[in-house]
Amino acid sequence: MPRWMQPTLTRRRETDVPATSLAGMVHQALLLSMVIALPAISVAALMGLLMASVQAATQVQDGALSHVPRIVVVSVVLAFTGTWMGHHVVAFALRAFGG
Repeated sequence: MPRWMQPTLTRRRETDVPATSLAGMVHQALLLSMVIALPAISVAALMGLLMASVQAATQVQDGALSHVPRIVVVSVVLAFTGTWMGHHVVAFALRAFGG
């Protein structure tokens, strides 16, 4: 059997992360992504509901009429909450990578 096919005993390195710690970081990352996406998604949903009710009341069924205000409102929300989002992502990255 060639040497590269022989099984080798590997030692645990200092940089290996325990499985429980890794699972905790994945859990925190998923929660963080939900919290960060929540403002934009909630405003988009509320604007969609508002525009749907306006379209139903006026009987104007135009596709662009519902999308343009939603894009504008989500862009404004992202502009206002962008620094908050970035701060939380950087803080998580520093915690996760030990910086």
